[in-house]
Amino acid sequence: MAHETNSGAHLEMARRVLRIEADAVSALAGRLGPEFDAAVELILACRGRVIVSGIGKSGHIARKIAATMASTGTPAFFVHAAEAVHGDLGMITRDDVLIALSNSGENDELLTIVPLVKRQGGRLIAITGNAASPLAQDADVHLDARVGEEACPLNLAPTASTTTALALGDALAVALLAARGFGAEDFARSHPGGALGRKLLTHVRDVMRPAAEVPMVDENAAVPVALLAMTRGGMGMVALGEAGGKLAGIFTDGDLRRAMEKLGDLRTVSVGTLATRTPRTIEPERLAIEAVEMMERHKVNLLLVIGADGRLAGALNMHDLFRAKVV
Repeated sequence: MAHETNSGAHLEMARRVLRIEADAVSALAGRLGPEFDAAVELILACRGRVIVSGIGKSGHIARKIAATMASTGTPAFFVHAAEAVHGDLGMITRDDVLIALSNSGENDELLTIVPLVKRQGGRLIAITGNAASPLAQDADVHLDARVGEEACPLNLAPTASTTTALALGDALAVALLAARGFGAEDFARSHPGGALGRKLLTHVRDVMRPAAEVPMVDENAAVPVALLAMTRGGMGMVALGEAGGKLAGIFTDGDLRRAMEKLGDLRTVSVGTLATRTPRTIEPERLAIEAVEMMERHKVNLLLVIGADGRLAGALNMHDLFRAKVV
């Protein structure tokens, strides 16, 4: 099919689509009423899971709504309406709530499974664009997602209608999240592989170098002995231990430079006289993101990790945190 290139027309069409869809969502917000509260309460009282179903474009939206709910504290999964009538209906129990999506409210597959779900005791929330439709009439709660027009210039392709259905599903998921008191740590547990999960679930003990790998010398050792240990350790520092085995301080390459400028020859100097006696430390049970915040606040790039017994448990630097993708 022949077409002409007209960037101005393309932009105008894009803006028209966005205006229509934005207006549809805005109108939906103004229509929400007690039925939305009823839908939320129905799901909160659910002893089973939320099953979200649809077919065609509504099926794609239903799948996204189920995924959003599942990741925000509401156990949910998607069942394709066509597959449900060929066996997958067995996945739905009497304790579940079915959310059925159909813009027309007249989808044959959904209308086939709804009576079966309700007969066994399941509850139904319908999201449609037609309050007079059979699906809306059969529902325990109907959520009106009607639109004045589709964004498609032919007024045929599901565009504004799918946008409003998706927005309504997001509104349900977020309202449920708030009602359940679902917080950032709960979200992280549902997303352990994501950036938030790493920040909220990764502890210092998970990323630190264990004590056996941290260079350490006696506080009375000569500076050359400490330098040798520092070089072998590859961390730009050496930890100092006292007679009882507890941490006595830290000697860094910065301490070394400052001492050389001040004293010159350090071959006979005890490293303990040059060390930082109160280094920045953190406990292994703390979150790794807290280590990042501490380093940034105190402008250091390394922390010693101290166990409950006061002994050195390990150490970590900013490179370790980068490798763990905490920052």
